[in-house]
Amino acid sequence: MFLTVAEADAILPEVIKKFEMVLAKKSNVSRTQAEVEASSMGSLEQYVTAKRRFNAAAIEYYQAIETLEKTGAVIKSIDQGLLDFPSKRFNEDVWLCWKYGETKIGFWHEKDIGFGGRKPLASSDETLV
Repeated sequence: MFLTVAEADAILPEVIKKFEMVLAKKSNVSRTQAEVEASSMGSLEQYVTAKRRFNAAAIEYYQAIETLEKTGAVIKSIDQGLLDFPSKRFNEDVWLCWKYGETKIGFWHEKDIGFGGRKPLASSDETLV
């Protein structure tokens, strides 16, 4: 599924909410992982309980990622807050590029080039489908 800039911008508010959910779930995974590590010095029952919480948190995290990517966005880096949207420029496959904190899609890059190679969209650029 290829998106135009307008289509990607239209779903961006939903994408941002879903990305923020991914961030929250990731934080929960880190917290529960620390609980598992801390409980390893305690009783076996404490460890098993902590491990189950960690497993549930991990499942929720991956479900949040899947829910986000069903929008059409592709996560490139959760830690850096980078998402891409598949698009076309003339006949070339490209990525529309978004970074957490940006309010609209303002950049693109070739499919084999990452964030460092992103280019600003020209306001009159109609070459992206």
